[in-house]
Amino acid sequence: MAETVVTKKTLAEDLAAKTGMTKKDAKEAVDFVFDSMTKAMKKGGTVDLNGFGKFTVKKRAARNGINPLTKEKIKIKACKVPAFKASKTLKEIVK
Repeated sequence: MAETVVTKKTLAEDLAAKTGMTKKDAKEAVDFVFDSMTKAMKKGGTVDLNGFGKFTVKKRAARNGINPLTKEKIKIKACKVPAFKASKTLKEIVK
């Protein structure tokens, strides 16, 4: 089975083909959606796409780690990381 890769460019091309929009307008629409999602998450918000999943920001606590090259112990700072939880609908489709 061939692996399909979806990019912002292919999303814009598919949107343009399906709606009759110009490729430029479709690219702007796709960029707008992703920029809006990014801004919401940057502020600590949640992006909930019904039937697809939920993007959230999780806090990762400071912890100790090991440098794999030198085996030296290091301290890893606390940080925020994006997280995704697939919806039940998406999980069923992918099964």
